[in-house]
Parts: sequence; structure tokens; C-alpha cells
Amino acid sequence: MADGVIGPRTGCADFIRSLRMNTKAEQPKGVNAADIGKLVLAVLVLAAGIFAYSWYSNDASVPSSVRLLGVLVALVVALAIAAFTAPGRRAKNFLAESQFEMRKVVWPTRDETIKTTLIIMAVVLVLSLLLGLIDLILKSVVLDWLLKL
Repeated sequence: MADGVIGPRTGCADFIRSLRMNTKAEQPKGVNAADIGKLVLAVLVLAAGIFAYSWYSNDASVPSSVRLLGVLVALVVALAIAAFTAPGRRAKNFLAESQFEMRKVVWPTRDETIKTTLIIMAVVLVLSLLLGLIDLILKSVVLDWLLKL
């Protein structure tokens, strides 16, 4: 152990401990009263926008584009309010990590996609012909041979 060699027992324990540890500090999962108040306010703002859209639907002096813009503004304000809550921050972190992971994806080239699609179409065609042939054989065996006995 002095020369940097780790014994089997210590190395295994360190490996298991490293698997259990998370690189990020765990955030509390609960929602406090302030967050609940913010989420209720966000829902009320969105509901007010939808209510205003419905309320002014019969009023000819308010164009539908203005009503739609009001709902969109209410939606943006509600999302902004919700973003300052613990669930909003978790959702924002989730979206950021998802976007980071999407950058790691290696997408197939156009040529690979076309070749794969043609192979799948050929396999589907062969299997459908095979199943049709099996169905035809079973139908002729059952109808012509077994039922005539």
C-alpha cells in the first residue's frame, strides 16, 4: 500500500463508495410555503389570462389577436413566476441537462438513414410474404384437408 498499490479490500470499498456518491449536492425535494404561494400565484395569473380571453370573446371591440396576445403574456408571466420556485429550478436544470445530453447524440447521416429504412422495408416485405404463405398453407390444410375428413 505504500507504493500506491491498493489492497483488494480497500479498492473494492472505494469503488463501491464512489458509485454511491453523487458529484452534485442533493437538493431537498420538499416544497416550502413560499414556493406553494408562488405556484398558486402562477396558476391564478394563467387562469386570469384564460378568463379574460373567454370574457372578451363576444366583445367586437377587442380583436382576437389581442385576446390571444393576452393569454400568451399571462402564460409567460406564469412561467416566469413558477421558474423562481424549487420545482421550477429543478425543471430548468432538467431541461439544461437534457439539452447537454442531446449534444452528445451522434445522429446518423442521410445515407445511413436511407439504407436503414430500405433494409427495414425489405424485412417487412419478406416477413409479410412469409406470414401470408403460412396463412395460405394453414387455411388450405384446415379447410381442404381437416374439415373434409
